[in-house]
Amino acid sequence: MTALSLLLLLLLAHLAGDFLLQCKAWVHSKQRLGYRSTAVYLHAGVHGLLALCALLIGELAFATALLAAAVIALSHLVIDILKSYTPEQVRYFLIDQALHLGVILLVWSWLVYPWPLPLLGNWLLGPEPLAILLAYVLITRPLSILIALVMQRWSAQIDNSGTLADAGARIGILERFLVLTFVLSGEFTPIGFLLAAKSVLRFGDLREDRDRKLTEYVLLGTMLSFALTLLLGLALRYLLQTL
Repeated sequence: MTALSLLLLLLLAHLAGDFLLQCKAWVHSKQRLGYRSTAVYLHAGVHGLLALCALLIGELAFATALLAAAVIALSHLVIDILKSYTPEQVRYFLIDQALHLGVILLVWSWLVYPWPLPLLGNWLLGPEPLAILLAYVLITRPLSILIALVMQRWSAQIDNSGTLADAGARIGILERFLVLTFVLSGEFTPIGFLLAAKSVLRFGDLREDRDRKLTEYVLLGTMLSFALTLLLGLALRYLLQTL
């Protein structure tokens, strides 16, 4: 069995244990009782058994598979206990899943590529990954602040009381993430569709003169956001080609 197949089996085991074989009663028990809940230990045990099955299907030796499954089960137990003391918010759900997946990736890499961490660390600290990471960090809060400062002269004229709090900033970050990803992958056509879709959403208001100022404000901010991200993406592509 290939290394990729083994990784996919471990990921399937994780998804089955976390979302298919976990009842709501267990979830509520973990949230209410934390480490005192029996469900948190049963849930970790299920993950251990599923991981063991996946590893044995992947043709690993029983002792090695048992050790790896035990690491996955114990780490899942610790992470779930910590998560039980956090509020039900998207950020904690994503952190929880990222930690679980990180453990699975570490166990898988240890099984398939012994001691890969130094090589992985050297690659992650290379100029190309760091430049890409820097670009993605720039398009989040830093670019949002810059756009807000540029748009400040028009912000006072806009009544946004009927909009969701911080929704515009979140939408802008997602748009810039997509645009930068498309630019780095050399796919420029989807950027046009994305911009057209954003314009169509506001066309009715602009045509009927309803909330015209808000429409123009949104379109101006969108064009600025797209333009800055495109310039950043093109500059990064040029930099990566010269490295």
